[in-house]
Order: sequence, then C-alpha cells, then structure tokens
Amino acid sequence: MTSERPERSEPSVPTATYRLQLQPDFPFAAAATAVPYLASLGVSHLHLSPVLEAVPGSRHGYDVVDPARVREELGGEQALRDLSRTAREHGLGLVVDIVPNHMAMSPRHNRALWEVLREGPSSRHARWFDIDWEAQSGQVLLPVLGGPLGAELDRLKVDGDVLRYHDHAFPLREDTAHLPLPQLLDAQWYRPVWWRLARTELNYRRFFSISELIGVRVEDPEVFEATHAKILQLLREGVVDGLRVDHPDGLADPDGYLRRLHESTGGRWTVVEKILADGEPLPASWPVAGTTGYDALRHVDGLFTDPAGAGELLGQYRRFTAPQPDRGGEWKATVRRAAYKVLTHELATEVDRLTRVAHCLCTASPEPALRDRAPWALRTALEELLVRLEVYRPYASVDPAGVVTEEAAAAARRAFAVPEEAGAVDVVRDLVLGRYGDGPGQVEFRTRFAQTASALRAKSVEDTAFYRYVPLLSATEVGHNPGAPALSPERFHAHCARVQRDWPATGTVVSTHDTKRSADVRAALHVLTECPGPWADVLAEVTHVGEGVPDPQLAWAAWQTVFGLGPADPERVTGALLKHVREAGMHTSWTEREPAYEEAVARFVAAGPCGATGERVARFRASLEPYIRANVLGAALVHLTMPGVPDVYQGTESEYRALVDPDNRRAVDFPAGETDGRDGRDGRDGRDGRDGADDADDGDGSGSSSSSGKAAVTRAALRLRARRPEVFGDTASYEPLAAEGPGAAHCVAFVRSGAVLTAVTRLSLRLTEAGGWRETRLALPPGRWADVLEPGRGFTGHARVAELFERSPVALLEQVGEPGVA
Repeated sequence: MTSERPERSEPSVPTATYRLQLQPDFPFAAAATAVPYLASLGVSHLHLSPVLEAVPGSRHGYDVVDPARVREELGGEQALRDLSRTAREHGLGLVVDIVPNHMAMSPRHNRALWEVLREGPSSRHARWFDIDWEAQSGQVLLPVLGGPLGAELDRLKVDGDVLRYHDHAFPLREDTAHLPLPQLLDAQWYRPVWWRLARTELNYRRFFSISELIGVRVEDPEVFEATHAKILQLLREGVVDGLRVDHPDGLADPDGYLRRLHESTGGRWTVVEKILADGEPLPASWPVAGTTGYDALRHVDGLFTDPAGAGELLGQYRRFTAPQPDRGGEWKATVRRAAYKVLTHELATEVDRLTRVAHCLCTASPEPALRDRAPWALRTALEELLVRLEVYRPYASVDPAGVVTEEAAAAARRAFAVPEEAGAVDVVRDLVLGRYGDGPGQVEFRTRFAQTASALRAKSVEDTAFYRYVPLLSATEVGHNPGAPALSPERFHAHCARVQRDWPATGTVVSTHDTKRSADVRAALHVLTECPGPWADVLAEVTHVGEGVPDPQLAWAAWQTVFGLGPADPERVTGALLKHVREAGMHTSWTEREPAYEEAVARFVAAGPCGATGERVARFRASLEPYIRANVLGAALVHLTMPGVPDVYQGTESEYRALVDPDNRRAVDFPAGETDGRDGRDGRDGRDGRDGADDADDGDGSGSSSSSGKAAVTRAALRLRARRPEVFGDTASYEPLAAEGPGAAHCVAFVRSGAVLTAVTRLSLRLTEAGGWRETRLALPPGRWADVLEPGRGFTGHARVAELFERSPVALLEQVGEPGVA
C-alpha cells in the first residue's frame, strides 16, 4: 500500500467509543460519511467490528478467512486508511475488533486452510490450525454432507484438481484426481462426512459448537506473527489506535497471548471480551485495560430492577407456566440440565478428546493415585466438574517450579464445588490444577479442559438456559445472573469503586451486537418488577390456554417481548421468538426442527402479541411510559459517567429498541454533517427501533422537557467526558452520595473527582406509589453546581431532590467556581 500515512498518535485511552457494525451494506466509506455526526456526539474513537478479510457476504466479520488483508467488501485497505484520515481530521481515533481464536472453515475462501487440506500436516500452514492429526486416521473431518456418504456420493464431483459438493470446494491431493471416487476420498488429507458426525467425531477445535469456525493456534509465536502482522502494521502506522479482543477464553494460553499482544502493540489500549461470573475478578496478570464491559451491563441493569418485585414475578411465572424445576423453573437446576445436554450432544467430541487425554495420562503415570482409572469413570468425573464450574473457564496456574499457587488452588476449590470428592473426580480436579506435573500431556489436558469449559458455559447458559428460564427477560443477558437479577445501590457503588481502583480504563457497555435485547428494551422490562401484580392481570386478560398458545413458557416470553419492544413489525418479533424456541431446544431446535410447532409459534405471534390482543399490552405499556423513560435515561447516564470507558452501540445515542441478532445489527441512518443536538434523533424512526416521545411531568421525578431526551443526555455526557477527561480517567475518583428523606432509596448519586455529579431516579413507579420525593434531599459537595442538561439552573448545599428532578428523572451537574464558595 503506497498511500499517504496518517499522522501517528501516541498510545492513549479513549474517553468514549462508538461501535459501528461494518458490513457490505455499510462499508468504510459509509462510516467515513458518518464521521462528522459521530464526532459531534463527543466520542473520542470509532469502534469498528472486524475489518480483516471474511467470508463473502458476512454481516459480522468474525468469520475471517485471511488475516493478512483488509476486507475488500468493505472497501479494502485504502478505504480503511481513508476512514482513519477522515476520523483524525475530526479528532477521532479508531479501535478495531480482532478475532484471534478462530477462522472460517471455508476452504474455497480460506487459502491457508485450502493448502492444509491439500498438503496435510507437512503444509507450512498446518501449524496455524488446531487439528488433531492423530485422530480419524490422519484425515480432517469435514462435516458438510447433507446425509451419510452413501446417500451423497453421487453429488461429489471431481473438477480438475478440485472436489466439489454443492457450493463447497476442496483441493485434491497431488496425483489423486484420476482415482475412482471412493479411493480418491480415502487418499485425501480430509474426509467429507455427514454433518451430524460433528457432534462426536470432529478432530479440530471449533468456536463453541460451530463447526464452520476452526480454532487457530495463536499460542505459537510464528502463527501469532502471521495472523497479526496486518493489524500490528495498522497500529504502528497510526491507522488504528486500540483493540477489542474477541473471545480470549477460547485461546490455549490467554495470559501468554495477551502479554505477547501487549508487547507487540507497545501497550495500546486493549479490552477483552471476557465474561465474568458474579464476583469473579479479571485475572490481574492480564496486561489489558479491562473487559469489553458485560460486567458493567449486569450492574447497571441490576440497579434498576426491584428485588421484591422480581421475586413476585418469579412466583407468577411458575404458576403461569408450571415448568419442571430443571426446565425453566429453577435457575441453577435449569443451567445444569442444559449443561448435561450440551456436553452429551453439541460438545460430545470435545469431551471424548479430554477423556482420551486423561486416560493416557493416568495409564502412563508413575503415580499410584492415577492408575487403574477406567475411561467411563474419567468421563463421568469430567462431566461433573464441567457442569459445576460456575465461571467460563478456570485460570489455575502453576509457578515456574510446577507448583500450584495457593491463589490458584483456592480458586479451583471454589470453582469445582462437587459435594462428594472421591475417586476419579479428585484425579481430574488435580490434573486440572496441575498437581501431577507440567509435561506436554498435562498442559494439553489443562488447556483442553479450560477451552471446553468456556464453550460449555457459553452454550449451556447464554444459548440454552437463558431461553428456558424466562421469568424476567431483561435478566437473561450475557454476564447476568437471572437467579438474582437485582442489585442494591450499595453493591453498585462497591463495583464502581473496585473498577476505578483496579481497572479505571476498562470498557463498559449496555447494548452490543451480542445483547439479546437492547438496553432500552430491558429498561422497559425492568419496570415489570415494580408492578408484577398488574402485569399478571394483563396476562390473564390476553392469554387463553388452548387458544393457539403453543406452550405457556413461550407465551410468557412473547408477551414480555412485545411489552419491552413496543409496537413493531410482526416479522421482527416472530424472528426473535423462533430463535428463542430453537435455542431453548425444548420443542424444536436448530438441528431438529419441528415445523408444526414453529408454525404454531408464528400463528400465535401474529394473532396474539402482534395482533389485536396485543393492543391491551400496548395500552399497559403506554400507561407506564414515564417510568420506562426514567429507566432509559437513568441507565444511559449511569453508563456514560460511571468508571470505565463507555462504548455507545450504533444508534443507541437515541432511544433504540432492538431484539437479538440479526435484529440488532440492522443498518442505522446517520444524519449528514455535524449536529447540535436538535436533530430529531430522539426517535420516531420506527425502522431502527427508536421512540423518544416526551412525557409530562407527573411529580414522580420522571418529568420532561425537550432537552432531557436520551439523545440530549447522551450528547451532554459524552461532551463533558471529552472536555474533562481528568474527571473520568485513570487518576479520577468515585464517591457515592446518599440522599436523605422518605425517597432516599430511589435516588442513586455519585461524584466523579469532586467535579461532576450524576443523580438518577431508581424504581420510579415504587416511588410514585410511596408518595413521591416529598422532602428528600441530596447533600451536594461544597461549591456551586451547574446543571449540564438544563443550562441556567444551579444548586448548592442540601438540594431538594424534587427540584433536582423537576424536569427530568436524571441530573448531571458540574462544579463551577471554587469549592466552598456559594
């Protein structure tokens, strides 16, 4: 590339990022056109979805086929450089999403993989891919056939030096094209098989259970260099400023990988998509700024969820659906049943490999405690430990002498909570902990166990249990704990204090390309925890068992979906609910479709939630609009001012209602040029889910004015962050503020660095029912405080909360003048 290079900037921490979903319909040039508007919001960096060459037509870019090239469908490298230059002209940098764990299993597009399939383990690219060449007679299993080989043989065609099957193409090993087809297949370095064999026979590592994505061995220094050369070049030349690392839990050695990446980038700002369980810390040894922010999402959502109401809603859910305890009635039992199902179906091949490795270690070990362990016993122990692991992956490690550290041992004891510890369970646990040495076999076992654990957690929790246990849909989100969805203000403040102390530059999010519902849909659903009784009355009106309802759990989820989303195209709701029932896997699934059931779901959605009956839910939602609005604005302002670097997902600067992908990846229409906040982007664009209608002040703290819509709140907070980076950065401080008076529990407030104050209304419906703010006051720190959202207003001393929230359920104040001067 011979283009002019943009001026290189020193490593810096963003003040805020804005996520753009690049795709063929929204390439680099379209992003460049949106730059003036995005810069006017107040963000410091654009956050781009993956930019490297992907499978043609990909709408997400995580299916990379060539890490050495910028994606041509997006405009290629020159267009990326042009975008970078345009962004810098408007004061913006670029952060890019990278995918180190896997590449697309698409030989005709993935040339490195094509070479491996042609030349086998002697290929120069063979070390790139995580393939077990000792299994399957040295052939890579390719689960692409629509049926058993005998039924599909006539559809396999030799075309020169290529083997074709429908749209698939595979290279032929040299001097084999002349062989009869059965012998030709036996002579290849790969074996096309029925897709169902992927469950039990696969001999390459996948992304979760997705056979179309093959694991990459970036722990190998040569592979790291080859697969990261282009991204590192873009960093060195100032085209890109920071990185988001996708799915580090899938890597063989996340710690080592992140150290190598840190050294190679010169310490550029990097966050990792690490999903932390409740109370789980990010490994302190990782040289990163923090996570991508799902831990923040959980704490923000929990703050606006009523604990008592959530419990009552759960009771109503159980009465309404009568689910079995392990099929959606109890959270932990549901997770465990889902985990057993995933281990014995989607991840059976991974468990088989772990069992083989464990058995080989036990058979060859001189340790008497390891001898005489039957494969079936080891497999059972593996399954029990994996099912009970409540984090995505264990990070037990050994010191240079091969001894397990006390910290790692304590973490493992907490992670592997098996009631009766004996026999094979002890053996497997000790192998995971590294107590039987650090040889190649032991390292492989620990690595495979950790990788399988993360895949299991993702598939069993995110992709199964979250669709089976649905008393409150807003709690079934990545990183959430649906069994305990509510968090007290005290826990929220404690989380923020820890983040500011330990990971001040971590990422924070409330909506992403992976969230099952956007933050504003969840904000509406949170209100149901404040009115579970009236909601139950509405459901009794609209639901008639036996009248087109496929099953009560689906009906419960469907009615919550349309409540959270509001009026919407029936196709959007039907698409999301069909994905819901297939992921749940109780009546239909992705691989075992039940057409009759799925047709019943579509008819029910059309006639009920999206039909005339749904108007009753729409009226109920409209009656709660002030309280929904309080949650929408409160979550937005808290997210933008709490510790960390906020990431604004495309379109969510205004009220944005979206469901699970692909609904949340629809294109967004950006205004042309810079805007001043009066551009009408608080809604009324039904195509991308916005609805920003203002509401009259009813005295409960959810009052309205044209300047207090979500777009105005977002813009004000982002511009303040840009103008006062020292208030929110590494050296900033976080101080909770407690209100006093009858409504104190409903006011959540904190001060950043003594200079910026955030105050929001929590559980506003409960507040109204209790009589409103009355004489509740908030003691402001010394000095004069100017209202950022309503210029001209100011406060000092003990401010009346009713006055603070007179025009909006949220307040953003900035200290002006000297502290202590009234």
